[in-house]
Amino acid sequence: MKKLNEDFIINLSKKKNEPSWMTDFRLKSYREFLNQKQPNFGPKIDLDFDKILYYKDKENALTDDWSNVNKSVRGTFCKLGVINAEENYLDGVTNQYESEVIYHNQKTDKDIIFTSTDDALQKYPELFKKYFNNLVQYNENKYTALNGAVWSGGSFIYIPPYTKLDRPLQSYFRIDSESLGQFERTIIIVDEGASLEYIEGCTARVNNSLALHAGVVEIYVGKNAYCRYSTIQNWSTDVYNLVTKRAIVEENGQMEWIDGNIGSGLTMKYPSCILKGDNSVGNSLSIAYAKNNQVLDAGAKMIHLGKNTKSNILSKSIASDGGVSNYRGTVSIGKEATNSYAMVKCDTIILDSKSKSATYPKNIINNLSSTIEHEAVVSKVSGEKLFYLMSQGLSMEKAKELLILGFIADFKKSLPMEYAVELNRLIKE
Repeated sequence: MKKLNEDFIINLSKKKNEPSWMTDFRLKSYREFLNQKQPNFGPKIDLDFDKILYYKDKENALTDDWSNVNKSVRGTFCKLGVINAEENYLDGVTNQYESEVIYHNQKTDKDIIFTSTDDALQKYPELFKKYFNNLVQYNENKYTALNGAVWSGGSFIYIPPYTKLDRPLQSYFRIDSESLGQFERTIIIVDEGASLEYIEGCTARVNNSLALHAGVVEIYVGKNAYCRYSTIQNWSTDVYNLVTKRAIVEENGQMEWIDGNIGSGLTMKYPSCILKGDNSVGNSLSIAYAKNNQVLDAGAKMIHLGKNTKSNILSKSIASDGGVSNYRGTVSIGKEATNSYAMVKCDTIILDSKSKSATYPKNIINNLSSTIEHEAVVSKVSGEKLFYLMSQGLSMEKAKELLILGFIADFKKSLPMEYAVELNRLIKE
């Protein structure tokens, strides 16, 4: 099932036992994918689509018992610390290996839906169809079209009105196979007055050929509801990470994106909030740490439609060893979004003369009662601070490491303790 064509799409849909409308949607998306060109902005994408493996079947049926998971796969997740995380501080977990969700365990006894997206299509068809492809359209770009054609896996979450979870839910995505494409589809609905914290982890084994991650995330935040979506992606440098993430926020709702980009060879990712309801709030806090052979083009988008809406974008970028770390973002305050406020702050540290960073902001304001503030600072590591730390007995590398950890302190404070510890380890490596 390597060659991507209409027969592949039909067979994939049949294998998943999908309704005819989903098969038709996949075919429509595939035809759109063929017609779409590569993005006309950002870093150059050099992918040979004929060399991508678009689907890899799972060896075991979906289970809530780790002992039923393939031993080698289980060992991989154990080494990543995923099982310990589940036991210690999560209300539920979904783990995706390659193209399919292989393990799911929900601990909370509250009346929520938390399952794989494939499973949701079978068990909750009306709810699924109501929200699928409404917020992120299949024809927006080449990679939303590709996802629409071959999507597999991802999380489907529905939090009923006024339900607040005590602990986060988590999904973990892992790629091991060479040249694999992973195309999960995640849909989250946080109904009126409800609250959810969701955590996503992403890793991949180092291979010798390019792999592709092209996920789509759609989040619906209801009236007076709250959602926080935290990601730390540590893909290997042979992975292209090209994802579309978007939330729509109703009256008095609040959406927070906490976005960490440490890995991948190339990333293009701009989590978005559509602030539809009056008094709705959107926040984005992100870091991107680009090293040798990495181009991280990341940022956020805030679209203000309702009155008295607020948004805040804080972007931290680090570039070292010849890496490229860019901020690219959009803030748009509409004509009817009166008395709205937006803040954008981009801070960058460049650690050597080989590395690069740039800021590409687009700020649009269409009424006279609203305000956008934008601040961007690019700096090299302070020689005075390095000298002081080295005079206290630290090596040059340890001194730089300490300065970097201080630079991203705001980001770490927003993560659960276990994830903050893991982030420290990744930075040190």
